[in-house]
Amino acid sequence: MAINLELPKKLQAVVEKGHQGAAEMLRPISRKYDLAEHAYPVELDTLANLFEGLQEAKTISFAGADAFGGRNDEGKKTNVNGANMSALLNALEVSWGDVALLLSIPFQGLGNAAISSVANKEQLERFGKVWASMAITEPSFGSDSAAVSTTAILDGDEYVINGEKIFVTAGSRATHIVVWATVDKSLGRAAIKSFVVPREHPGVTVERLEHKLGIKASDTAVIRFENARIPKENLLGDPEVKTDKGFGGAMETFDNTRPIVAAMAVGIARAALEELRVILTEAGIEISYDKPAHAQSAPAAEFLRMEADWESGYLLTIRSAWQADNKIPNSKEASMGKAKAARVASDITLKAVEMAGTAGYSEQTLLEKWARDSKILDIFEGTQQIQQLVVARRLLGLSSAQLK
Repeated sequence: MAINLELPKKLQAVVEKGHQGAAEMLRPISRKYDLAEHAYPVELDTLANLFEGLQEAKTISFAGADAFGGRNDEGKKTNVNGANMSALLNALEVSWGDVALLLSIPFQGLGNAAISSVANKEQLERFGKVWASMAITEPSFGSDSAAVSTTAILDGDEYVINGEKIFVTAGSRATHIVVWATVDKSLGRAAIKSFVVPREHPGVTVERLEHKLGIKASDTAVIRFENARIPKENLLGDPEVKTDKGFGGAMETFDNTRPIVAAMAVGIARAALEELRVILTEAGIEISYDKPAHAQSAPAAEFLRMEADWESGYLLTIRSAWQADNKIPNSKEASMGKAKAARVASDITLKAVEMAGTAGYSEQTLLEKWARDSKILDIFEGTQQIQQLVVARRLLGLSSAQLK
C-alpha cells in the first residue's frame, strides 16, 4: 500500500505561516541578538501576539500549554486534531529562522509543554496562559532525571520547596517555573513530581545567567529555591505516589517535548543545507539528482549524503508527532527522532562550515552561528546517549533498572 507523505492543507498553512514569520521577523534580527547575549528580543512580543491570535482561532497549534490538547468537561485529556504535528511543523519552520529566538518566544516555553502534558482541567485554566520554563537539571546530575534532589515537603496546605536548578531555559524571563522535585526521597523516582512556581515569589532567586557557546538569544539561568512555599494545588497531576508505576507521569512530558526539539534540529539543519547549496552553486559546483554520487564532484557527493541524512531525521521526527496525534504510544519514536535529528543537525551545520571555508567560519553568513546553536539540541531534553538508552529499553522490553 502506498503511503502519502504530502501534508494536508491545514498543516501546509502552518508551514507557510511559520516560515513567513521566521523569514521576515527572526532572520533579520538573528545576528543582532547572538551578539547581544542576555538582551531580551523585544521584537518577539509581536510574534507572540500573532501566535496567540492564531491559536485562539483553533487553526494552528504551537509548543505552548494549549499545543497538545486540553481537557473535556469530565477532565479527561483530549487532542486537538493534528495538534502535535502542527506544533512540530511550526517549531521546525521557526527554527529555520533562529532556534534561540524560538526558545525566547513568550508562552512557548518547555514548561508550558509540561503543563499541557500532566495538568488537570482546573490547573489548565489557571496556568494555561502563563509563560513557563522547566527546571529539571541540578548541579549533581544532568540527564538522569531520576536523580532529582530538590525537595517539596507538604506542610499543611502548602509544599515547601528547597534546592537548586541549573541550565533553566528562559528561567529569568518566564513568569512561572515548572520545578521537578521529590516529595519523599525514601520512595525513589516514583516520588518525583512537577510543581508550578511563580518566578517572582518569596524564596525563589535567579542566581545568575550563563554565558554559552550558542543559543545566546535565549537566557539560561541558575535558580535557587529556599523554603519557597506554594499551594498544594500547584502540584501538576496526581499527588499520590504510586511506587508500582515509577514516575511515568512526569516523564510523559518528554514524549511531547522531544519531538519538538527534534524539529528544531531539523529546521536548523535545513537552513544550513540551503545556505550551503547557494554557496556551492555560486562556486560553480553542480549538484545533480540524475547521476549517482560517485559520478559527481566530492562536494556534490557530500551534499547529497547530508541531504539524505537530513531526510531520515525529518521522517523519524514527524512520525513521532503523527503517533501522538493518533494516540499511539510514541516514547521510543520520540527518542529515535530526537537522537537522529540532533546528531544530523550537528553533523550538517559543522560540515557546512567546513565546506564553505572562510565564508562559513566568519560572520559573513550565519553558518558558524548555526553550528554553535545546533550542539545544544543534542544535549538538552536528554543527551544522545540517553535517547539511545530509551530506545534500547523499549526494543528489548527492559526497565531502567535492568539496562543502565
